[in-house]
Amino acid sequence: MNTLSSQDKLLLVVNPIAGGTDKAPYIDTVTKLIEHRWALEVFYTTGENDASNIKDVIDNYQPDRIMVMGGDGTIKLVAEIVTNKIPIAILPAGSSNGLATDLDIPMEESAAIQIALGSNAKVIDTLYINDGLGLHISDIGLNAELIREYDSGTIRGHLGYALQVIPTLWKSETPCKFKIVTKDETKEVMAVMVAFANSKKFGTGVTVNPNSSMEDGYFEVLIFKNLDPIDVVKTMMGSIPLDSEFVEIIKTQEAIVTTEKPVSFQIDGEYCSEQTKVKVSILPGNLCVMVP
Repeated sequence: MNTLSSQDKLLLVVNPIAGGTDKAPYIDTVTKLIEHRWALEVFYTTGENDASNIKDVIDNYQPDRIMVMGGDGTIKLVAEIVTNKIPIAILPAGSSNGLATDLDIPMEESAAIQIALGSNAKVIDTLYINDGLGLHISDIGLNAELIREYDSGTIRGHLGYALQVIPTLWKSETPCKFKIVTKDETKEVMAVMVAFANSKKFGTGVTVNPNSSMEDGYFEVLIFKNLDPIDVVKTMMGSIPLDSEFVEIIKTQEAIVTTEKPVSFQIDGEYCSEQTKVKVSILPGNLCVMVP
């Protein structure tokens, strides 16, 4: 339990451009609910030196709880600084809200604020991927290609992803050969993508890893063997066929995936670059979040 007392200080970190929406009304609602109850400081990200500036604010202000108004990228920005030392409350407001979706935090503003100011906290695992933090699902292969194409488009949301399916498949060089090394096995597979899942759902809300737990000290490597246009449509609609012919799941605490040529890679819905090697390990109990 993390009940707020009248002496507690709250920090609200706002990404003003996340999701392409005006955050002013949302901020006003938060401010009115907090007024005269707790101290509040608001920090706006700018895209320049955000990590160091947020760290300075946290060091100087010493908040008891941090509310993050934005998407997965903004949450990750804060999480890399505080780890599990300060509870983070998510106010979903990004184009990608995968962690909020997986934690059942509602998109509706008043409900999300109620959870953010509540007393129910959970300590969850995160991933360490190459040199950065991963919160829920990252992957190398076709989905990362899709996200790359989505980022270059003009239409946001699920429709924007759907519109990129056919162009991405047309240009994609997948399937390709992946070498996967864990503590217990080494295998080479032809696949369209390999995902690293600390949770159950993609940011779209589609469940791809139904037996996952964010608190068990493990993550899953998901090997997607075949994906044709019909399967892509099923994925977008949330009816992905989780049979062994389609996806293989390996539960582990660390994995190294290599490819013969550079392949598109994304972390939590944000395109990174093309990679030939991805190294992933679990960070148990690394983040404290407010949940329903």
